[in-house]
Amino acid sequence: MISNTSSLEDVKTLLVETLGIEDRANMITSSTALFGNLPELDSLAVLELVTAIEDHFGIVVDDSEFTGDTFETLGSLAAFIDGKRGS
Repeated sequence: MISNTSSLEDVKTLLVETLGIEDRANMITSSTALFGNLPELDSLAVLELVTAIEDHFGIVVDDSEFTGDTFETLGSLAAFIDGKRGS
């Protein structure tokens, strides 16, 4: 069962596994920029990541929620997920 604590570490794990960047996992923090900073995070990878997030957290991400603000940093993505889980 998924706890109601911050999803930051879970999101980081999903991001690292989806992008195949395990070798850089220790350098990724909540303030790490995502889009434009991680070359592996292209449009296809975003779709794969969102699918992994939906499956892991049991949420649905609507197409209209795919915004630059949501994917600005790891922290903003985790905060978005925490908000979805709380609603």
